[in-house]
This record gives sequence, structure tokens and C-alpha cells, in this order.
Amino acid sequence: MAEFQLVVNGILETYTKYEDIPDTFENVIKFLPDLPEPEGEDGNHTDEQHAEMARWNGRLQALMEKERARGN
Repeated sequence: MAEFQLVVNGILETYTKYEDIPDTFENVIKFLPDLPEPEGEDGNHTDEQHAEMARWNGRLQALMEKERARGN
């Protein structure tokens, strides 16, 4: 299960859906998305799975940018 912990209004909040993370927060504490299990014929991730994992990195970077913009 995914787990995202952020400090929101001074309180540590936990979310299991990325979409539930509010636009305003102080700090990102934990960013643990659900990553796909390898499904490729060779036992590795498929190109589509790699693309999905790259999207998670972009989402983390966007949250970190919001955190830096707040100056915390």
C-alpha cells in the first residue's frame, strides 16, 4: 500500500492516495508509492512500467519544489 506522510498545518498527516495530498503543506516526510512488480518476459520491468516509475519521480520532485517554495 502506498504511504505519503506530510506535515500539514503543523500536524503529521498520512495519505494512501497521491491525489489526496493537499496543495499546501510544510514538509514531505515519506514518499512511498506503490511500484509495479516486474512483468516482463525476462523478469524485469516493462517499458510501460519504467514510464510509470518515472512519473512517480516527477511527482516527488513537484512536491519537493512546493516544499522549497515555502522556505521550510
